[in-house]
Amino acid sequence: MTVPIASTPLDWESPPAELEAAGRSGRWRRPYVGLLVAADAIVLVGGGLVAQLVRFGSTSTRLSGTVAHIPYLLVSALLAPLWILTLVMSGVYGSETLGAGTEEYRRILDASVRFVGGMAVLAYLLRIDLSRIFLALVGPLILAVTLLAHWGARRWLHASRAKGSCTQRAIVVGSPQQLAALVRHLRRVPFAGLGVIGACTGGTEHELDIDGEPVPVVATPSELVHWARSGGADAVIIADEAVIGLNAVTSFAWELEGSGVDLLVAPSVTGLAGPHVVVRPVGGLPLLHVEEPQLSGSARVTKQLIEGLLATTLLVILSPGLALIALAVKVSSPGPVFFHQVRVGRGGQPFVMRKFRTMTVGAEDHRATVQHLNELDGPLFKIRRDPRVTSLGRWLRRFSLDELPQLFHVVQGHMSIVGPRPPLPSEVAQYTAEAHRRLLVRPGITGLWQVSGRSELPWLEAVRLDLYYVENWSVGLDLVILAKTLTAIIRGRGAY
Repeated sequence: MTVPIASTPLDWESPPAELEAAGRSGRWRRPYVGLLVAADAIVLVGGGLVAQLVRFGSTSTRLSGTVAHIPYLLVSALLAPLWILTLVMSGVYGSETLGAGTEEYRRILDASVRFVGGMAVLAYLLRIDLSRIFLALVGPLILAVTLLAHWGARRWLHASRAKGSCTQRAIVVGSPQQLAALVRHLRRVPFAGLGVIGACTGGTEHELDIDGEPVPVVATPSELVHWARSGGADAVIIADEAVIGLNAVTSFAWELEGSGVDLLVAPSVTGLAGPHVVVRPVGGLPLLHVEEPQLSGSARVTKQLIEGLLATTLLVILSPGLALIALAVKVSSPGPVFFHQVRVGRGGQPFVMRKFRTMTVGAEDHRATVQHLNELDGPLFKIRRDPRVTSLGRWLRRFSLDELPQLFHVVQGHMSIVGPRPPLPSEVAQYTAEAHRRLLVRPGITGLWQVSGRSELPWLEAVRLDLYYVENWSVGLDLVILAKTLTAIIRGRGAY
């Protein structure tokens, strides 16, 4: 069934109570963007003032050339609207970018390059004697402080979303099975800001029970646009186009124009994203071209060289700390300093992984006695308050310090700094054909599994994240994971 495109206002019945009570949640956007705009304008003026003081040592310095005697500080104030316009043109304030993290920062970087380049061109065309040192200082200053301001705003936004505010209320469209998978994912990532308030299944259900939490079925496909426009929804997410008809996405897009309701389409090939998928126009028809994962070649060699050099540098810098930890482990409990365990590496090749010992000697031999305390599903085994863990070991795990000896494995070529979690042979024995793709790359000390919840993740979610990394690896993704790893370690979230 497809949604008809109405040329006149449609006479629909009242929206359901669930949506009516939800109300418009997009009201937070305008003040949030307003604060960002004000902060970005202040950053530009402040950056200009700092650059002027560094370059000239005075706030009274003026321009020379065709616009002589204009103070540099006034120039910064006049350029503030141009800076804001550049950010707008780069999409920094778009609804799809707010709080998005990496994409938001990338667009800010793009805007700063455009802005500084535009200033240089403008100065040349108008024959303004603008100090090159001033220009060279302003660019990095406004970039760094703008990134910091947006990072702080994003942190506040994520904290607010974790409490249930500053979100988009979404109606999800698809079969019950697909809806359940999508809703579970959105519940795991509340910082994404999409809260499901209703579903459209195309069936006769009145309510879906997803992990004990009800999701009302609020609309039939033919009524969906009306519910979205008048019922308080901020977004429509289509998980399965077949439920609403092959041409309905286009119809929805037309019907939702000017309503402020976002239309999102979840790709059916959920493991493909980012640089792995590019749009390839074919005779005016945009097709998604799926590129092969970068499992070998120059990019992988470069990754190994950079990580090997980084691991060696870290081992040299951290050597005094490693010695102190080793001494503490030896003194705090009887037994060896290191814990050795066979893990499976790239291509299924086993290697002996080394970590600082955090358990009592013979802990693995007594695993059967605590098996009933396991808190994870699948082949994973983890206990939040494992009685076998020493007091020092609990602290080492809290900040992932027990993992530091794995830097030696990076130097030896058995592991990467960033990669899938190194599995046990017993886990690999239970792998499906899909999960075996984790073994196409070297395992990592950190990875998406760690920055997304670590020990709190269910088995299937850990597999999904590792497969996503294998399929969509890039240098940029590695950098993002490393940055998030530092935050995860400081917080100690999910480590036990």
